[in-house]
Amino acid sequence: MTRQPVLTIAGSDSSGGAGIQADLKTITILGGYGMSAVTALTAQNTMEVRDILPISANFLQKQIEAVCDDIPPLAVKIGMVYDIPQIKTISCMIQQYRLPNVIIDPVMISTSGSHLMRTEALRVLESELLPLGNLITPNIPEAQVLTGLDITTPSQMERAARTLYCTYNTAILLKGGHCACTSNDLLYYNEDYIWIPGQKIPTDNTHGTGCTLSSAIAVFLAQGFPLENSVRRAKNYITHAIQAGLSLGHGNGPIDHNYSVQENLH
Repeated sequence: MTRQPVLTIAGSDSSGGAGIQADLKTITILGGYGMSAVTALTAQNTMEVRDILPISANFLQKQIEAVCDDIPPLAVKIGMVYDIPQIKTISCMIQQYRLPNVIIDPVMISTSGSHLMRTEALRVLESELLPLGNLITPNIPEAQVLTGLDITTPSQMERAARTLYCTYNTAILLKGGHCACTSNDLLYYNEDYIWIPGQKIPTDNTHGTGCTLSSAIAVFLAQGFPLENSVRRAKNYITHAIQAGLSLGHGNGPIDHNYSVQENLH
């Protein structure tokens, strides 16, 4: 038996709902083989991020090298990166190992509002890392930071997605979960706007949705599905994981990553 290896480069979430923990759950549930390189340890729960302990760029590089020298990944998901040395290291590793199917989720602020990236690192993220991605998956607030544009309407989402596409020369999935009435996402690549509809689910338990979606896309790409099909499959997975109605913690709770396993057991 073989499984498609997928590498996640991201921060750890001690409460298990986001970051490396969410990534590995997602990769495993969807049939991939999850591997990780940790960028930071966080002390967090559903209510807040209490502290962040970044990993040195040197040790981050050793993690990535150890994985790639033995089990080359068929896809890579990049989430939380904390500082400039980490970004430069990851960029170097992508090019050195010619890593395929690089999905970048430009995590800047946690669901609870904590900054997860040093402010001065943003310009290096934009200049050195984002152009190396095969797909970038910003939510609306992140896209507003990256473009400087206001994004409140579908036409503004289209303008922002095209701006990002032209800036970084890579496919863009602009997530619409922050819209008031819908959760429609916009995939833009090959100069084509592809709207992927999504229903607004009334819940506060959405911790880790961005991490989960990008990891799911990486798995499906590793399994050989085309980009649009991978995005649609990932969107379907995360929608059901939210709909499952898991309720944990006293804040913005996690989604139910293993809902499909539970369904099959009953």
